[in-house]
Amino acid sequence: MMRYAHIVGWGCYLPERTVTNAELSQLVDTSDEWIYQRTGIRSRHIAATNETTATLAFEAAARALKIADLHPSQVELIIVATSTPEYMFPSTACKVQDYLGAGRAGAFDLSAACSGFVYALQMATQSIATGSVRNAVVIGSETMSRVIDWQDRSTCVLFGDGAGAVVLKGSSIPGGVMATTLRSDGSGADLLSLPALYHNPVPISGAEFSSNGHHKNIIDMDGRQVYRFATNVIATSVMDVLKQAELTIDDIDLIIPHQANTRIIEAAAKKLKVPMEKFYLNVENNGNTSAASIPLALCDAVRDGRLRPDDNVVFVGFGGGLTWAASVVKWDVTPPPVSFGDQEWKRIRYMMARGRSRMRRWQRRVEAAIAHPSARRKDDID
Repeated sequence: MMRYAHIVGWGCYLPERTVTNAELSQLVDTSDEWIYQRTGIRSRHIAATNETTATLAFEAAARALKIADLHPSQVELIIVATSTPEYMFPSTACKVQDYLGAGRAGAFDLSAACSGFVYALQMATQSIATGSVRNAVVIGSETMSRVIDWQDRSTCVLFGDGAGAVVLKGSSIPGGVMATTLRSDGSGADLLSLPALYHNPVPISGAEFSSNGHHKNIIDMDGRQVYRFATNVIATSVMDVLKQAELTIDDIDLIIPHQANTRIIEAAAKKLKVPMEKFYLNVENNGNTSAASIPLALCDAVRDGRLRPDDNVVFVGFGGGLTWAASVVKWDVTPPPVSFGDQEWKRIRYMMARGRSRMRRWQRRVEAAIAHPSARRKDDID
């Protein structure tokens, strides 16, 4: 029987620290008025030194699982969409799996820049539809502040940190993620890029080796070209996915776009010939959080009462790659009432799950010490 992937939980997390436009004006030649008029952004959240893309993702996922009433031991798949992983490997998703104590879950990262959340949503939906998993946690998480040149006013004013997550659960009842369209155009790869740490080869020995090209690991963007690209693909991808779902724009109750720039959304609304009220925006307070922006906006839309059961909502993302994507989702859930007792019990269950994960780590170390009581070098392979 065909299985439909329904969103049954959602959660988000934003770092406590916020940076206003006024603060940025002390770093670069800019002002609150200049930034707001061009982007619609007033402030953005910046991760603390002890926070990582994985810890932000964990916080969002834990909140989503609480709403879904799904214990970590029941989770079967974790996908993290991110452009700012702490490591190339292990994946951010594996770190989240460990933090959650989700001992039965497969986990991997997905890289599609600001379109990443919609791409990951489709991967999880297809896994549920084919019956390979019964549920999945899809997360968008970013620490963009760590890949920004804070002296470049064309990029440092745009980006922020945060994470958002949804829980998908399989059902025989039609609904949930109804249609998705994924697109890419690699000919525009140079318009918005973030080089890897090893992008520029360096000598094996010598002082330069220690830097490993790290000074190149910052965002590079052709703002005008990206603006033209984004305003075109939002409208076309929305219409493409509506055709696939056999719906019209009048059937859509809310559009949640990637929160890149208010002017981009306004231009897309004109192309679609719909009022701006049909779009949900929170870019003013969060900035551009890349793959995290759509699930963060979703959480705010639910909180603000903008989604009701049986509403049709479109997620549309666009960004580096170039990539763009859109999904149509039948929203058929309401935030469940949660008592203080329920919250405490769920907190205890999560602590127990994380405790089991830590116990496995401790057991692995004890077994290694017993098997090889003498100190071993890390390059030993036997």
